[in-house]
Amino acid sequence: MDSETGDLAFLPLGGTGEIGMNLNLYRCDGKWLAVDCGIGFGGAAHPEVDVMMPDPGYIADRRDRLLGLVITHAHEDHIGAVAWLWPQLRCPVYATPFAATVLRRKLAEVQLLNQVKLHVVPPGGAIDLAPFNLQFLRVTHSIPEAQALVIDTPHGLLLHTGDWKLDPHPLIGPPTDEAAFAALGERGVLAMIGDSTNAMVEGHSGSEAEVRQSLTALLRGLRGRIAVTCFASNVARVESAAHAAHAAGRSVALVGRSLRNLDAAARECGYLRDLPPFLTEDDVDDVPDDNLLMLVTGSQGEPNSALARIAMDTHPRVVLGEGDTVLFSSRVIPGNERAIGTVQDNLVRRGVNLMTDVDHLVHVSGHPARDELRRMYRLVRPRYAVPTHGEWRHLSAHAALAQEAGAKPILLEDGDILNLAPGQVQVTDSAPVGKLVLDGNRLTPLGGGVMTARRRMLFNGIVLASIAVDANGRLRGDPRVSAPGLFDSGDPELGRVSGEFADAIDDLPATLRRDDASFADAARAALRRALGRRLQKRPLVDVHLLRV
Repeated sequence: MDSETGDLAFLPLGGTGEIGMNLNLYRCDGKWLAVDCGIGFGGAAHPEVDVMMPDPGYIADRRDRLLGLVITHAHEDHIGAVAWLWPQLRCPVYATPFAATVLRRKLAEVQLLNQVKLHVVPPGGAIDLAPFNLQFLRVTHSIPEAQALVIDTPHGLLLHTGDWKLDPHPLIGPPTDEAAFAALGERGVLAMIGDSTNAMVEGHSGSEAEVRQSLTALLRGLRGRIAVTCFASNVARVESAAHAAHAAGRSVALVGRSLRNLDAAARECGYLRDLPPFLTEDDVDDVPDDNLLMLVTGSQGEPNSALARIAMDTHPRVVLGEGDTVLFSSRVIPGNERAIGTVQDNLVRRGVNLMTDVDHLVHVSGHPARDELRRMYRLVRPRYAVPTHGEWRHLSAHAALAQEAGAKPILLEDGDILNLAPGQVQVTDSAPVGKLVLDGNRLTPLGGGVMTARRRMLFNGIVLASIAVDANGRLRGDPRVSAPGLFDSGDPELGRVSGEFADAIDDLPATLRRDDASFADAARAALRRALGRRLQKRPLVDVHLLRV
């Protein structure tokens, strides 16, 4: 139940208890605020899925009280679902210049650019959405203009950290504004809702400046073509790779659509100003191998990425081979291990040398390790800590650290409604949650019939039968049965299945044959029985019935 007045609550619809798909809601005096709206990936748990996102149905039903959607930064797990879910939300969107530039491109792709009221807020700027008074605080992350969000309400002061780290030399943008966080702590923070991604990692996440220094040293001694793959959104890493390339006498080319989009957005917002325009993939053959560095998409092994196609020698422009080097300047996102391993195996098979963060300083995380979390708790001193952005093991590690730091931790999962005021801070209710799958250009529920059938086809196959019958339901000719992925077309077993299926159709009672729906149901059951004698699987079965 929604409370109309006198309350303050937090509700995660995505991103709490899982990696990605961040969608967070705050309720104050009956009004709602949304923070971030991102995507996630199917991974090994859902091989039938490419991209998925949280189901916004709960807040869509209350969109007349939804004041706005605030984007903390432009990573896909925080911004990637806006273009797909906004038609259900229909609220104003607030973002910094860089995030707004990225978002405009996404909205234009789905013909929504002229419909969405997109408000550009400067880094460190304020947003007045009474009863929410909002203030951005600058934080360092692996993308420009990441912001924490201060949420000032009549019932208490909240801090939504977004993704952040403490880096004294971030290279792009200013360091995290620790003085502002300390000042916030002086005011008294009721609850800090915070990033848990690296809560299990001791020490410090490291500095981007260290990576630039290491890349410069590593590239200087290499020969042949060099390809560097990193998260396309990491503008500082792109700049570092380019500086290291130029120091080694190499020109830089961009290979992959997301990198080209990132370059355009960054330059539009005033970043990468000291770098000459990058070459395109059409230019790579005009540069001697020892003078070329390519920035390539596909650090997570995405099957259709530029790097995956290069590894398979199916890319139309770029070839790598004996003596060339691919440098993975990124971490492995959990669930992508197999895909990345496949790409790396294919590269090594072609004689390519690999460099990764396992044996070289080529990557630092954009999320806080435990020493940074401790520092943030000393600055902010919240009464309560609400870990978000992570799976359960990350949330639990964050909660334990918060308790050591003097805050009372509250562990939530997606759908938990946490009452923050008045009265006791505790989970008082729950909201329905779910996941939507982006299937082509449409959204469909992860647990719905379409994806359930897709999953069943993936593991158990599909069998299709077509039968022609006369007005009395008698077969006209032999059934046509196909079972791709289960039997070859000429397999005699498939012929025996067809024969048994035809015999079963002939044995059906006349009463069933008069009604098409009943006839088709009985035919499907007969086909399952015929298959069950030969397969230790339960494939998806369908029968096409044609009366002639």
